Amino acid sequence: MGRPLRELGLAIVLAVSVTASGAGSSSVALADLPREAIVTHELIHAGGPFPYAKDGGVFGNRERLLPGKRRGWYREYTVRTPGARDRGARRIVCGGVEVRSPENCYYTEDHYSSFRRIEK
Repeated sequence: MGRPLRELGLAIVLAVSVTASGAGSSSVALADLPREAIVTHELIHAGGPFPYAKDGGVFGNRERLLPGKRRGWYREYTVRTPGARDRGARRIVCGGVEVRSPENCYYTEDHYSSFRRIEK
């Protein structure tokens, strides 16, 4: 097998293992997130106020990267990106019955292409 085929095979194995492992298998400590994400996380638990009108809106999980839950379980919040002219790509998505006390929160820095579960 030539090198390009081996590399492609490795890439496929990695992609399958990441998909099969499910969301939340990758995690990040809250303290290791960018300062703006820590501030957003604090605002979520305080109930706001949030700087963007869309913050706190329902996140549909259309990408199906987070554990499957009923509609309305997940809510999304913008993580400010310094220098960005719009909301940027960074978000925190939290899920739970109580909006101010979510069961789990996830961080994405690539606009929902990947998530890491936030560990306190």
